[in-house]
Amino acid sequence: MTTPSAPALNWSLIVLLGVFALVRPILNITGGMDLLGRPVGPVLLTVLISAAWIAVVVWRRSARPVLTLTCAGLVYGVLAVVLSAVLSPILDGELSGPLATPGDIGVVMVLLVNAVWGAAAGLVALAVESRRESLRR
Repeated sequence: MTTPSAPALNWSLIVLLGVFALVRPILNITGGMDLLGRPVGPVLLTVLISAAWIAVVVWRRSARPVLTLTCAGLVYGVLAVVLSAVLSPILDGELSGPLATPGDIGVVMVLLVNAVWGAAAGLVALAVESRRESLRR
């Protein structure tokens, strides 16, 4: 007897959600974050991105919302590190950001924080889906 396998992850959705979150560093780079004000701007954007992630995963009825959004957080983290590595030398004249941190702890922390962010959003999405299902019964 074989055990049923878990549903496959939707990698195109995961990558799309990770790319969508790049609005935060792009607004930082372009100065748009200053228009929103600090610390309200970054917090507001994080909440809006999280809400969008949750809404999309719930709307798409993702079979594995926690893992999907954890992976989206990791994709965002990798893309943010790459974006920083490419743009910081151009804009600042030197490498700055996570890759400039000795011992690569900066990269590890970026990935860890964004994985936790994605997992937390995934838990909210799971709760919303669960609540929606209980209301249907």
